[in-house]
Amino acid sequence: MSARAAAAPAPVTTRRPSRRSTAQRVGLQVVGLSAVAACAFVFVSGPNTVASATQFQGTFADYTPDGQVIAVDSAAGASVSRDAYSVVAPPPPPPVVASTPTTGSSSGSASSDSSCPTPDVTADPEGAKAIALELAAARGWTGAQYDALVALWSRESGWRLNALNKSSCAYGIPQALPGSKMASAGADWQTNPATQITWGLNYIAGAYGDPISALAHSDASGWY
Repeated sequence: MSARAAAAPAPVTTRRPSRRSTAQRVGLQVVGLSAVAACAFVFVSGPNTVASATQFQGTFADYTPDGQVIAVDSAAGASVSRDAYSVVAPPPPPPVVASTPTTGSSSGSASSDSSCPTPDVTADPEGAKAIALELAAARGWTGAQYDALVALWSRESGWRLNALNKSSCAYGIPQALPGSKMASAGADWQTNPATQITWGLNYIAGAYGDPISALAHSDASGWY
């Protein structure tokens, strides 16, 4: 047997921890946990976090933005064109043509009765001329004046008291238009030659002055 083997092992000494060292460890652990909790709190409640209990107590002022100014450096232009045109003068108005009374109108008018007279009477041209000779002489219309009267009413009616112009309703020896005008000389104007001649002489005197002037107008215009 060797000397190492023969040597006896050294005794092992076991040390029991004291109550004081255990309390110290527990204290350190509590301090460490507190430090960790403090760091977590600081991280959550950092400067970028707003506490929910914070409220704004101030007022907001109205803000009116300033107007904007736009400067245009160049002017915009547009070109305008139009088609060629021509001016056409309107045609002149048609000439006004004065209406001419129909032959046999002793009033110079184309008006007529609503219905033409149609009396049942027999004409006596020579008897009518004899009546006209006396009535014209009473006015001083003798000789050439009476001859003009005969020529005028021969053209108008042939000295027939029932002469009728159907287109105008001119009626009687002097061809009054309308025939009812002769009622101013008598109610029997449709059948009495003396009534018709009296009215005709009055018309000539008022419109032309005498039979010669009336015949001259009839020669020139075809009516009197």
